[in-house]
Amino acid sequence: MLADALLRSVAGTSALLRVTGATTDTNMSEVGLVATAFAEVMVSPVVMRKLLPSWREGDEPRWELLVSATSVEQQVVALNLASAQSLFAMTLAVTVAEQDYLIESVASNEAFGQAYLYRLLLREARQQAV
Repeated sequence: MLADALLRSVAGTSALLRVTGATTDTNMSEVGLVATAFAEVMVSPVVMRKLLPSWREGDEPRWELLVSATSVEQQVVALNLASAQSLFAMTLAVTVAEQDYLIESVASNEAFGQAYLYRLLLREARQQAV
């Protein structure tokens, strides 16, 4: 709860996780007979900050998203998942302030064996020409 209050006090906002839906019949979905379902899951409060740029040519900017563990746990229960790592593994994109980002890595901060904050390392999603 302390992490939630801290995130809210520094102008915390919300983020949308675009996740794939779990299909029940894997044989039919493998051959394309069942369309893959997508859902948007909201987590809040979150705080985003830009990491220091790398001075190497061509490096993309990276961002760190701090996410409330209580919000993540609520979504894990709502989606009937095994863990927060399962939620992040099925996340295709993260949307913050109408900008899409891709998850590069996930870490958690813990106290007394309980996660209170998740740290997502993100990079901007680039639109690709078709």
